Amino acid sequence: MKQYKATLISMSGVRVYNPKLLELGLTLPGFVERSQVIASLPSLGLLTLASHTPDNWKIAYKELDHYTEQDIQHIIDEQPDIIAFSALTARINETYALATKFRQWGIRIIMGGLHVTAMPAEAMQFADSVIQGEGELAWPSLLRDFEKGKLQPHYSSLSHSGLNFNLHQAKIPRYDLLDISKYNRLTLQTTRGCPLHCHFCAASRTISSYKKKPLELIRKELDKIFGLWNRPFIELADDNTFVDKIWSKQLLDLFSKYPMKWFTETDISVAHDDELLEKLARANCSQILIGFETTTANGLKNLDKANWKYKQFDHYFKAIEKIQSYGISVNGCFILGFDTDTVETFTTTEQFIKQSNLTEVQVTMLTPFPNTALYYQLKSQNRLLQENYWDKCTLFDATFHPRNFTVQEFEGLFQNLMARIYTEENKKERKSHFKAVLKEKSNTINT
Repeated sequence: MKQYKATLISMSGVRVYNPKLLELGLTLPGFVERSQVIASLPSLGLLTLASHTPDNWKIAYKELDHYTEQDIQHIIDEQPDIIAFSALTARINETYALATKFRQWGIRIIMGGLHVTAMPAEAMQFADSVIQGEGELAWPSLLRDFEKGKLQPHYSSLSHSGLNFNLHQAKIPRYDLLDISKYNRLTLQTTRGCPLHCHFCAASRTISSYKKKPLELIRKELDKIFGLWNRPFIELADDNTFVDKIWSKQLLDLFSKYPMKWFTETDISVAHDDELLEKLARANCSQILIGFETTTANGLKNLDKANWKYKQFDHYFKAIEKIQSYGISVNGCFILGFDTDTVETFTTTEQFIKQSNLTEVQVTMLTPFPNTALYYQLKSQNRLLQENYWDKCTLFDATFHPRNFTVQEFEGLFQNLMARIYTEENKKERKSHFKAVLKEKSNTINT
């Protein structure tokens, strides 16, 4: 059987354009800490595609954050038959430029991921073929078509395509392609999608509807990771892990069997289930990130289809206290730029962060990612700053005209807030409170 070669390239890392925020980031470790973690994560999507690749294809995996012309020439010299790109929206224009360069050397270019799924017609201008939605079914078909000289410009696993990938068919990602020494954590996916479907979210249903991975497969993936790394730190590549509480408890029972620390994203409903919190603590969960979104109840109205988050607002403080009382730190995520935001919102956000005793916080700018409800709303209102603003989709750069501020006023208020909440002093204060909670918990257990 003829042998082929495919190079999978992850366009990792995101660059903030706002010069004042960039300057702040150089001196405020709390501000850059989370972005550094995200940039250091391998592309689980590409590693998953690698596991669904036929045996007659040799796979190379590469991450291009900071790269040189020599790096590009090295890839060309390896003479891959196909280069498959995965890129965040913020780096898609850079990906298009690289793809154009590789195509000039006769290399066929494949693109997939969130942005390409949202904007397939745009991506097809720079690629020989694009994959919309989940890649596990489309990728093997694409490779077979390539071998026959019949590569199609478009492959889709979205609902209208008639294809639906069942996670029971999933294979273990090719973690063996990684140089483990370069990472401080690895990614593992247990669920896809999120049923809340917030109007600004670019991930909740773009690739897949909400679905859970079989526990037996998760166990095999953990065994694979532990075969490469004795005591890994694992970040779950989930949008909302603990939606199904019964399944979640079984997942946590599995996790508790492995000597690992881990992090994930979920929603505030975990605070309503004491048994789940006990299992979270027993399974050595280091932290959960919860999207509180805003510190004003009015801002939560119509944020998701069922107004679920709005109904939770009055429980925010108690939920945070309860979760952290189990020794699980909470990273609170807040977004600024909603139409309900005023100058006062920046003050209440700072006050909420302090009064809630959150261990960590993540504050970002509202960003209209392509094909979201927010994107179409702002586009219809002629409020987007430009047609192609993809490189500014960093979560820290303004991309549209806010309702109650000028762009300059919004950026100034955001910068001032960041300068205050991400000082080393405030970061230490948040950490020290959580340490006191852990100490009290330990004393309670020992008495």
